[in-house]
Amino acid sequence: MRFVGFIIFFIYVYFELTFFIAVANSIGIFLALICIIATSILGFSLVKTQGLKNLGIMQQKIANNQSYKNEVIRSVALLFAGFFLLIPGFLTDILGAILLIPHVQDHIVEFIVRKMPIRSKFSSSQMNYQEDDIIEGEFKQKDDQ
Repeated sequence: MRFVGFIIFFIYVYFELTFFIAVANSIGIFLALICIIATSILGFSLVKTQGLKNLGIMQQKIANNQSYKNEVIRSVALLFAGFFLLIPGFLTDILGAILLIPHVQDHIVEFIVRKMPIRSKFSSSQMNYQEDDIIEGEFKQKDDQ
């Protein structure tokens, strides 16, 4: 059971190198390396813009006392997309690009929300009191003796 991680890693490296060699044979090694670097830069900028957009939506939902768990899950998908896009290689770039597609992110969010056993509702620590709220009660003042 210990070596499962190593086996998965070597299988990943084998497929990544095989795919790189196939691409390099068809377009050239120099162009293949430029493509890998370009996809990393492009992917980083896409993750940054989508992450900032998602952060803005999350801040709006927090301000309106709405549940923001979908945006948190979408942020985790963006984190994984950024991780896959920064790893050099064509297969990880393809996987990262797939995770950047909003339709795919929606399916991931729906799948995870359906699998969540506990339904939670966002509640702010700040209570919104209106001027017409009346609190009735009786009290007795006790001396400290």
